Amino acid sequence: MIPSTFSRIVLAIMIASTIAAASAEDVSKDRPQNSAERHTPDRGVLRLLPADSLTEHSIDTPRGTLAYTATAGTLAFFDQSGEQSASVFYTAYVLKNGAKNRPLTFVFNGGPGAASAFLHLGLVGPRVLDFGPDGRDAARASLRDNPDTWLAFTDLVLIDPVGTGWSRAVKSDEARHFWSVSSDADSMAKAVALYVAKNNRGDSPKYLFGESYGGFRAAKTARALQRDQGIVVAGIVMLSPLLEGWLTFGDDSSALRAALQLPSLAAAELERTKAFSSDAIAAVEKFAMTDYLVTLAGPPPKGDAATAFYQRVARMTGLPLETVTQARGFAANAYVKTLRSGDRKIVSQYDASFAADDPYPERRSSRAPDPILDALSRAYGGAMATYARNELGFQTEMTYALLAGDVTGRWDWQGGRLQASAEDDLRVLLAYGPSFRLMVAHGYSDMITPYAMTRYIIDHMPALDPPDRVQLKLYRGGHMLYLDPQSRKTFSADAATFYRAE
Repeated sequence: MIPSTFSRIVLAIMIASTIAAASAEDVSKDRPQNSAERHTPDRGVLRLLPADSLTEHSIDTPRGTLAYTATAGTLAFFDQSGEQSASVFYTAYVLKNGAKNRPLTFVFNGGPGAASAFLHLGLVGPRVLDFGPDGRDAARASLRDNPDTWLAFTDLVLIDPVGTGWSRAVKSDEARHFWSVSSDADSMAKAVALYVAKNNRGDSPKYLFGESYGGFRAAKTARALQRDQGIVVAGIVMLSPLLEGWLTFGDDSSALRAALQLPSLAAAELERTKAFSSDAIAAVEKFAMTDYLVTLAGPPPKGDAATAFYQRVARMTGLPLETVTQARGFAANAYVKTLRSGDRKIVSQYDASFAADDPYPERRSSRAPDPILDALSRAYGGAMATYARNELGFQTEMTYALLAGDVTGRWDWQGGRLQASAEDDLRVLLAYGPSFRLMVAHGYSDMITPYAMTRYIIDHMPALDPPDRVQLKLYRGGHMLYLDPQSRKTFSADAATFYRAE
């Protein structure tokens, strides 16, 4: 009796094991496969994070079909006591059967306090968020294949800094330890090193790509990687970067700062009047750094000279003459509310050519949310959560923090925003790395980080040996130039050329 019962139990266990193994092997390639058991830390919100999910996909591009794997998962950070301190969410796209030394690009957004969904679903990923026929309706946004995905020329790892996306500290009151210029760079360098080691990508040329504060972050992270992780990056791509705080956040009465803002404001007017051309923008740039700069830096003009000067600035920017005169030519100070006030519209700081109905037309100053950042681009957060759940198999009840106000509000600039500088980091990377290369992209009508500020910084860097390792590329559009499909396509093509020149 006992031997018979024992035999039946053993047989049942063997059958169950065989069925489980067969079921595991029968998982469809397009469905998520858990690479580990569900990870449940002893405490904190990290309990809501699932195990890493691996899926397989393909996409048709102008250069052929790309078959790739996607990993949506987390990287664990540990403190000196060996306890887990944080979990960092990432999404990796790796071309199937790609060369072992294929370029590998680590991507992050800025803020500080922004998750990577902007660049992920706006530019580089295999899926892109489409905002409808006119590109301006968040309610009609939908995901579609991205024929211009950067996966065509580099594998991608998109990283959300702690406090953004689904990246969290174990203890909420300790998250602030990640929210400073230096600790942020250190943690991003750690995430890069962990991914490289875990996936045996030491032989791959490594690139960093950051947007806005993410460009600043990329320069700092590159130095931290070299200093602390022994990883040297081959190059950096920046989009609409913050480079120097004294320019980006400086004195509104600075003549130089106003001169570097003027071309972006004039570009928006050229777009509005359908008069944009390379010759027209070149004329504006020359005026900005000659007559305009000299006039603002000197005593205010008087009489006919003042009238002629203010009229020229008003014509160039589209601002009312009264506004320009009252501001003594400092045209950028009041454009949000006054540039399109005759149409009862406000414009976006992120793209001065982008106007929307003013929700408070009776007010003299603007307190309305930005029509791009706070309206249109918020759709990226919901799209990312849906995409991760339905297509990448990363299912969590945690809220995806696209723009984390607590991170932005509590950020430690370590000396203040005006002292923030990436120029020194870039100088060292370029001087000590003879093969290091930098590509910086800007939209013409961006008033958050005007392109002329970056040009000014690049122009004042020392000569390089070998030369021509820094590129400045300009496109139609604003801070998020990828909102314009043609600019997205052109920028992606230029980036592919940049990588092929390695």
